[in-house]
Amino acid sequence: MKPLNIFDDIQSALDKELFEVLAQKGTVKIERIISKGHSSPETGWYDQEQDEWVIILQGSATITFENDTETKLAVGDYLNIPAHTKHKVSWTNPDIETVWIAVHY
Repeated sequence: MKPLNIFDDIQSALDKELFEVLAQKGTVKIERIISKGHSSPETGWYDQEQDEWVIILQGSATITFENDTETKLAVGDYLNIPAHTKHKVSWTNPDIETVWIAVHY
């Protein structure tokens, strides 16, 4: 079996955030997300049925929660977001691709 690399095939010109499922089994899903200056739509919040754990492998981002609390994430920072915690991505670095890993469980 040949290993894959999380940094392979990263496009520098992204019209929208890229979500790729890397593995999924049962209720667990692991995604690679690539952002470059992207943010969530102005209206609406992520309100997920499952917990979500995210880590930044490259770049940086800010997540805003419904209570207006902001969490800034840099390389190596990770965060666990409990199910039904309303949040959105309010900023990602426009100068470099931000590479996230998200685990939905």
